[in-house]
Amino acid sequence: MTGTPEGLDPVIHALPKLSICALLAAGPQWVEFRTVREATGLSDSMVSKHSRALEDAGYIEIRKGGIGRRPRTWFRMTPLGQARYSRHVAALHRLLQREPDRDTTPDA
Repeated sequence: MTGTPEGLDPVIHALPKLSICALLAAGPQWVEFRTVREATGLSDSMVSKHSRALEDAGYIEIRKGGIGRRPRTWFRMTPLGQARYSRHVAALHRLLQREPDRDTTPDA
C-alpha cells in the first residue's frame, strides 16, 4: 500500500470537523448549534472552535441571531464545503477498499 488517496482533505479529516460536516451535509437547511452539539457529542467550545475553522475554510456558513431574548447560532454547509466533503468521503472509501501489497517480505 503506497501513497495517500487523492481527495483527503486535511481541513475536514479531524474527527470533530468530520462529524460536523457529516451532519450538515445531510441537507441545505440551517442546523442549530444545540443540534450540532448533541448530535456530535462535542462540547460547546469544541463546536465553536471547529465550526470557526470550517467557516474560515469556506466550508460552512454561520448565522447568528436570536429567538426571543435568547441568542442562537445556526450552521449550513456551503456548496464548496459539500463538494469537499463528498470528495473526502470518496477518498476514505477508496482508502478502506485498497488491498495491501502482497509482494513484500517482512524483515527477518
